[in-house]
Amino acid sequence: MQNAVILINAEKGQVKSVAERLAEVEGISEVFSTCGRYDLVAIARTRDFESLAELVTGRLNDVEGIRETETLNAMQVHSRHDLETMFSLGW
Repeated sequence: MQNAVILINAEKGQVKSVAERLAEVEGISEVFSTCGRYDLVAIARTRDFESLAELVTGRLNDVEGIRETETLNAMQVHSRHDLETMFSLGW
């Protein structure tokens, strides 16, 4: 499994629509809108590095409204927390 954090800046006025489109892309598990230097943070989870490369260099290019990205490829997980449980609202 490959995990990556993708930092995204969208074109002016496109943050919400870009986030909605990203959430539908295979390999993107979560999309967060943020304050600060980046408009959005997407979490990518793919089966291998080749799938991650296709996601970042292929499928993300098809999402209109993305101005720039920076991809941080996760090397190791340093957490004992189950992220699914941690972010769950319990509904």
